[in-house]
Amino acid sequence: MTKPAELREKSTDQLEFSLRETQEQLFRLRFQAATEKLDAPSNLRKFRREIARLKTILRQRDTGTPQ
Repeated sequence: MTKPAELREKSTDQLEFSLRETQEQLFRLRFQAATEKLDAPSNLRKFRREIARLKTILRQRDTGTPQ
């Protein structure tokens, strides 16, 4: 889990890469959950929140909203 302040220090390209990577990890976890081989169900929530955090910061940059 990355703190929002740490994410704001990254460039937009780095954030977009992190977003894609996190979405892929969430997809893999959902696949594991469907096949009942998921070790830590709490990771689903963590990755969803991380994706929301990344999307929020990217959106703020697009609209020019102050952080």
